[in-house]
Amino acid sequence: MQNFTFSNPTKIIFGKAVVAKLAPEAAKAGKSALLVYGGGSIKKNGVYDVLTGALAKEGITITEHHGVKPNPVLSHVRAGIKKARESNCDIIIAAGGGSVIDEAKAIAAGVRFSGDVWDFFSGKAQIREALPLFTALTLPATGSEMNSGCVVTNEETAQKFSAMGPALFPRVSVLDPETTMTLPRAQVANGAVDSIAHLIEGYFTTKDADVEVTDEIVHALARSVIASTGRILKDPSDYNARASMMWSATLALNGLATCGYGGMNFINHAIEHALSALYDIAHGAGLAIVMPAWFRHHLETAGPARLEKFGAAVFGTKTAEEAITAFEDFFRKTGAPVRLSEAKIPAADIPRIAANAMGLIRMWGMKHEQPEIEKILNKAK
Repeated sequence: MQNFTFSNPTKIIFGKAVVAKLAPEAAKAGKSALLVYGGGSIKKNGVYDVLTGALAKEGITITEHHGVKPNPVLSHVRAGIKKARESNCDIIIAAGGGSVIDEAKAIAAGVRFSGDVWDFFSGKAQIREALPLFTALTLPATGSEMNSGCVVTNEETAQKFSAMGPALFPRVSVLDPETTMTLPRAQVANGAVDSIAHLIEGYFTTKDADVEVTDEIVHALARSVIASTGRILKDPSDYNARASMMWSATLALNGLATCGYGGMNFINHAIEHALSALYDIAHGAGLAIVMPAWFRHHLETAGPARLEKFGAAVFGTKTAEEAITAFEDFFRKTGAPVRLSEAKIPAADIPRIAANAMGLIRMWGMKHEQPEIEKILNKAK
């Protein structure tokens, strides 16, 4: 078990009818907010009315920045920065899923930066300060509501890169499972896959696998995600299943599920980011394609031990191959694709995808080369 430092400053307010509680928390930090949201689902599920009404009662003025894409793009981030500066916003409020929160983080950092915000993502600059960020989560998936990272796509260069820094931790995040009741099945599936992906990266790539406590946290969270997703797909109104899923997704990437692991990397995410950058595929759908292929590669290069352990603890399987099949079966049950062909991505594009992935692989300091990435992707045809 490796040395580690665990610190997470985000305050979580969880449960029914908690969205309005974000307003008095935000009022402690500022009185002029940029409200960041997506295509308008928060107006359909009631979050918009509750949140804006509560903010008004606290004397907080709002400048709206809507239209965030499922894979947030740089041009929209830049537009948000410009809008926040022109309106003299002193806080950022995000209402939506991980994409909305990620863009809000980029805006929060960009407002306080004299250069171009893409410098944070390309490695040219470090995030040292950001406007205070508050979030109302409506789609459990990315864990962005309780971590210090964000992902943005540069549509001009077809690069989907990440940035992070302590200043990006949200001050407060409210999680109301009832706001997720109307999510489309595809978004439920993508959220479940993304949560599983966050759990498996450290578990399978760690150079120190003798970390029993963290292994058990990963096993428990994975079982919770899988069981909760099954219940949600059967009965979308199942509050307790929604609640378990929402909290599990947050815990999957708030730092807890990697404590004590060493030398790990996020190779599945690096490969998937190329799929999202090139084809604008949903992140969860892309991960469902990449993970089974990578597991088969992992079996060949690292042996069966971790797959056997995870499979036995989470799926009740005995062999590594059975564990991989169980992953695929779960992804298929949610409706996610597990092959490139199912997402209409031609196998002939594999060299192009791998080449794109190498940009992020090099930036993250991972020791993989393009032929290996192509080999993995060929297992996903």
